[in-house]
Amino acid sequence: MEKQLHLNLLASRPPMAGGFQSGSKMKMGPGRKRDFTPLLWSQYFETIEDVEVENENGKDIFRLYCSGSSGPVLLLLHGGGHSALSWAVFTAVISSRINCRVVAMDLRAHGDTKVKNPEDLSADTMAKDVGNVVEALYGENPPQIMMIGHSMGGAIAVHTASANLVPSLLGLCVIDVVEGTAMDALNSMQNFLRSRPKTFKSLENAIEWSVKSGQIRNIESARVSMGGQVKKCEESASNPSVSNSIGEGIIEEEEEEEGAEESNKKRMKEDDQEVKKESFYTWRVELSKTEKYWDGWFRGLSALFLSCSVPKLLLLAGVDRLDKDLTIGQMQGKFQMQVLPQCGHAVHEDAPEKVADALATFMVRHKFTEFKEGFLC
Repeated sequence: MEKQLHLNLLASRPPMAGGFQSGSKMKMGPGRKRDFTPLLWSQYFETIEDVEVENENGKDIFRLYCSGSSGPVLLLLHGGGHSALSWAVFTAVISSRINCRVVAMDLRAHGDTKVKNPEDLSADTMAKDVGNVVEALYGENPPQIMMIGHSMGGAIAVHTASANLVPSLLGLCVIDVVEGTAMDALNSMQNFLRSRPKTFKSLENAIEWSVKSGQIRNIESARVSMGGQVKKCEESASNPSVSNSIGEGIIEEEEEEEGAEESNKKRMKEDDQEVKKESFYTWRVELSKTEKYWDGWFRGLSALFLSCSVPKLLLLAGVDRLDKDLTIGQMQGKFQMQVLPQCGHAVHEDAPEKVADALATFMVRHKFTEFKEGFLC
């Protein structure tokens, strides 16, 4: 029996039983109307900063979202196709637990970062980006830094740490990325990417899809983070991709016969109004075009992770994700591991409190920081 591939390294695969087929109807329950309106970054971070980095091609500008004024820096690296906004809810939670500063970074070609060569998403280039941003931020004497990466960002964090590009590195936390499962999952990645809707009629529509498809199971996180995954486009209403955008086929559990008919009529009217505006949303990053870099992100990752001399934490959404090297390393006590059940691939979005608790406990145990006064762990 073919091994089930639980891990999607680029964008979170829907965890619905039987899988989610593009264009199929999805019933959700219990049926009640939920709020899919976007939330602002400023509800979770204190400031935005654009950092300029000089290179041979000119200037690259990296978007950072920051919070906190004292304690070690948590440098957060998002997964492929996502943005720094995927860390928004987690940032609010971790900031309430420990003394720390947060710097969440939009990686190359992602979010609102602007680089001269957005096509180069090699592990080496992105790791150098991280090192360059840290240097641009703090100069020759950076504060102590705990680097935390999810999925692709976890791989980039490992490459950055192993190349000693962050000299003040305290520790390393990798979330839901394991070499063995990653390499297996790459074979089915293009099929998954093709199954996703190419456009959405609105940002609210994209948020709704992300929650109901299972890409992000935490509606609050979806409301703030999906704006970093999609962008608004202006095109002719006659474009067939607009009329085929997602929004058709997601129905609520309580919509039965007459109710469903009335709801469908209302939805059709709303859809017509959206199309007349001649605007729609599409993915910011065409992940299918990054395929040539996938192997380089993940091959050899376990050995690189184990070779990093700093204390290490691996957070996983499933126990079957350890490969041979990591299994041996874990038995030898080379890193700490914690499994967070009932989460999708976007662990830090689905369960920000659990991830924050695990990370806070890890950092306090290693005396990197202290719990905030009044916080009961």
